[in-house]
Amino acid sequence: MKYYQTTEELKKEINLPVSGKIIRDYYMGIGYKEQLDAPVPVARANAFRTLLTRTKKHVYDNDIIVGSMRGLFEEGIDEADYAAYGAYTARFGRRGWLQGCDHYASAYDRLISMGVRGIRDEIAQSTKRYEFDRGKVEFLKACDISILGFSEMIQGYAKAARDPEIRQVCLNIAEKPASSFREALQLVWFGHLAYLYQGLYAMALGRIDQYLYPYYKNDTEKGILTQEEAQLMLENVFMKIGEYRTCYGGDDVCNICIAGITPEGDNAVNDLTYAVLRAVGKCNIPGPNLSARINPKTPDKFLEEALGVIGTGLGYPALMNDTPNIKALMRMGYEERDANNYCMVGCIENFLPGMQPPWSDGRFDSVKFLEYTLNSGYDMQTGKRAGIDTGNPCDWESMDEFMAAYESQLADAASEYACSIRLEHGRYNNKFFVNPFMSCLTYCCVERGLDIANGGTIYPSAHGACGMGIGTVTDSLAAIEKLIYKDKTLTMETLLQALKANFEGYEGIRQQLLDVPKYGNDCDETDKWAVWYVDYLAELFDGQRLHDGGRFYTAIASNTSNIPAGAQCAATPDGRMAREPQSDAASPTYGRDRRGPTCTVKSVSKPDYTRVACGTVVNQKFSPDIFRGENNIKRLAALIRVYFKRGGQEMQINSVSRDILMDAMEHPENYANLVVRVSGFSAYYVNLDRSVQIDILNRTEHA
Repeated sequence: MKYYQTTEELKKEINLPVSGKIIRDYYMGIGYKEQLDAPVPVARANAFRTLLTRTKKHVYDNDIIVGSMRGLFEEGIDEADYAAYGAYTARFGRRGWLQGCDHYASAYDRLISMGVRGIRDEIAQSTKRYEFDRGKVEFLKACDISILGFSEMIQGYAKAARDPEIRQVCLNIAEKPASSFREALQLVWFGHLAYLYQGLYAMALGRIDQYLYPYYKNDTEKGILTQEEAQLMLENVFMKIGEYRTCYGGDDVCNICIAGITPEGDNAVNDLTYAVLRAVGKCNIPGPNLSARINPKTPDKFLEEALGVIGTGLGYPALMNDTPNIKALMRMGYEERDANNYCMVGCIENFLPGMQPPWSDGRFDSVKFLEYTLNSGYDMQTGKRAGIDTGNPCDWESMDEFMAAYESQLADAASEYACSIRLEHGRYNNKFFVNPFMSCLTYCCVERGLDIANGGTIYPSAHGACGMGIGTVTDSLAAIEKLIYKDKTLTMETLLQALKANFEGYEGIRQQLLDVPKYGNDCDETDKWAVWYVDYLAELFDGQRLHDGGRFYTAIASNTSNIPAGAQCAATPDGRMAREPQSDAASPTYGRDRRGPTCTVKSVSKPDYTRVACGTVVNQKFSPDIFRGENNIKRLAALIRVYFKRGGQEMQINSVSRDILMDAMEHPENYANLVVRVSGFSAYYVNLDRSVQIDILNRTEHA
């Protein structure tokens, strides 16, 4: 391998502007036109094959692992042809995210161990087995066309490569299984690139340190690979995830999962785990959304090194607690071995790689439903009926009566939500809206002769209902209970007047509400409402099923939706003003967790997160000083250990000081490469919407 390639030089190449039109629909349209009389799955496969084979194969000068999205952009295509062939693609249509098209982690171990030839052999065997089942034969033919197109794309890169080593690697894996670490990594990247060619988003690389480790171990033991060389190859791949911003102006949320335990339950941290961690830290770009699974078997050395990478300001990796995650997945009906092998897709969503259809989730706005409860089913800002009429709050004489009304409001909303998701999941005919290539990289689809969305997977679909505003809800319920029903220092009538007036003329009432102990300060009287919140949402969605019998997971997460959701919400009983952001994800409301990080983690670990199969997001911000010095890192690692031992499910950390964030808002030209943790992902701070920047700035900074 040549050593002159550097990550920084590749980054410069990747950041060069892209010119031309996106030709995805154009080339797919050509493929559709060639197969108009074919069965729909076959026509789709031919469109995919045409896309992979006709696009230009761009190779960077500093590539070690090749494969670029730049081939999706071309100049000089006739406008009339561009429109005409694009119309064919539009006519066939495609699934959207809610219908299960992306947010998926493939069985990459299947691809690298079988190779194209092995998968095609399996397709041939299944075709013979189902020779009298026309539908399955058509689908399997589509699979064969798709994987053949993938092979031809790899051969195209072999021809385009000027470096003889790269050319030989591509030729080796165009049909055969991988025989080295470099070949395995290259084959995985080609698989991911094929998804990007299709326009799929948030496609995860899964447990890359596990399925690539046998190749890494074999090569290092033979003396043909060092850890440093493997890290450089990984950097080469991870840096190209940043192409998404160059091409489209935004970042791809490509989740990579490391550490954890093996399917057998043993510690999974290995030398490659460290190489992946260091590679992501070296790249220092938002795209590789690194997640680290932590459990009692995880070495302290790994956790401390992960915190060191977080402390650079990158915000990666997010720290995931295996104990509640695995228990929550098993509660959904998954086998323990499979649950042990979970990864994440998108931001933090737990997923069994290669075993279930693509993921989807949505926002469940519990704060808004509290507003409806306080206003007899009406929106306080618009005056329109939005929820069910649960009665006049002024008539309720106890907290039990209030909670009965709120729970009725939430139950009705959960039924509405689940119905809408079932309709979306079943919107398209699964026999026609297929993805044969994705099915080839999924367990059992080829064996069963069924598409990934049509019964081919080991487990059925899953959808995450993301409960929003746990801090806002918890603090609001605590204030209502204490001031109205316990101390009786405030009447419901006065509270409603203050909320509708957005506290104008009721400043004293607002101060009363703000003075009630808040979530994040280890106050049991307040925190019990967070415990109720997690339990009740799980109870609501446990009984719901998707179109194929799959489960609804719950999550306590919001991404950045707490900001627009708050903008549509009236003032709340916690003292929050109208149109201000709701509390973020599973975190306490920013600025209200005032007793230090120990009290914060004690509060946020009280709910039973073994009931939350999707995952949670707990955003914390620590002063950069905490990451300086070995002793400080060890103390922070100890805090994480205690938090996870108590049942906390996730934590992600910002370590950029308030002063730097404020200066970046005033002088963005000086901070183009400043990466911060947002909520389930990292991003360049200066590219974020101002409202998101302010939300991050307002997070409590523990020193």
